[in-house]
Amino acid sequence: MATTPLLQMLQGYLQVTADRQQLVTTNMANVDTPGYHTKDIDFQTVMQQVMDQSGAMRLQPASIELDNLPERPDGNNVNIDRESMMMSETQLQYQMGVQLIKEEFHELLTAIKD
Repeated sequence: MATTPLLQMLQGYLQVTADRQQLVTTNMANVDTPGYHTKDIDFQTVMQQVMDQSGAMRLQPASIELDNLPERPDGNNVNIDRESMMMSETQLQYQMGVQLIKEEFHELLTAIKD
């Protein structure tokens, strides 16, 4: 199926936000795991990859450990408040991406009808 460059970019954006949400969920699940370090996606770098893509999507989001967060005595640095905020932010980003895709499809449908 042929898509527009904008739709390809938005598809990549949704994939990045879904991957980030998965990492946040994993962080939350490991809040009590000794030695576990919070992971995240370098969002700007991965989005630059999305914007530079031409053709097929070959995204490989790089998860990184966040080492500059305060650690508990057991070596775990997951902060549930931070992760909850990240989850909310990521959900809003995803919803925005879905809305942009809806608008793009609406414009395509309008162009087809005219």
